[in-house]
Amino acid sequence: MIALYTSDCNPGQPRRGPFPRNRMARLSCLVPQTLLALAVLLFQLLVPNSAHAQSNSAEYQLKAAFIFHFAQLVDWPADALGPENRPLILCTAGESALSGILEATIRGKQIGSRPLEVRHLQEKENPAGCHLLFIVGRDKKRAAAILAKLNNAPILTVGESDEFIQQGGMIGFCLLENKIRFDINLKAAQRANIKISSRLLLLAKTVVGDGRQG
Repeated sequence: MIALYTSDCNPGQPRRGPFPRNRMARLSCLVPQTLLALAVLLFQLLVPNSAHAQSNSAEYQLKAAFIFHFAQLVDWPADALGPENRPLILCTAGESALSGILEATIRGKQIGSRPLEVRHLQEKENPAGCHLLFIVGRDKKRAAAILAKLNNAPILTVGESDEFIQQGGMIGFCLLENKIRFDINLKAAQRANIKISSRLLLLAKTVVGDGRQG
């Protein structure tokens, strides 16, 4: 049974059930700085009528920053990551809105011992090898088609189309009263054997799932 833990882009929905207890420790050393950075980003995104909400470029700069922090607060299965010095691959599919922006965001950064690499996939290119896939654009039929082809592969999926998490995406950006928020589909992550830190769940506006992690 799907449980809804907080209300978000569906105003008026009640809180149902307790928040899941965190069982993860692998990224705990990264959490204080990451949580603070995400909180600052959320403050910027929640300012009404801000330039961030008005400018497409600024919107994607902030989304790129979120994508980096999402990657810090997610645990992939070991066999999906490979040796510790192998890059963590952040991929995009769709419009070129993030071209150059994501590269600038992650430049000089790494997660643990892993360097970061960006790939902008061409139309119909296989996302095999990606660890995170941001499906750019608001075409929900196209997003649904891409998600269906992944077949529960251990790839963290992020999107911005309507009903993204309802279609099986894991993290979906949404717009509420000109403010950018994000929702999480915990069940979709669990099906792909991806663990999402409870600290990231706390920052989401809505968490959909059965509440069991790892």
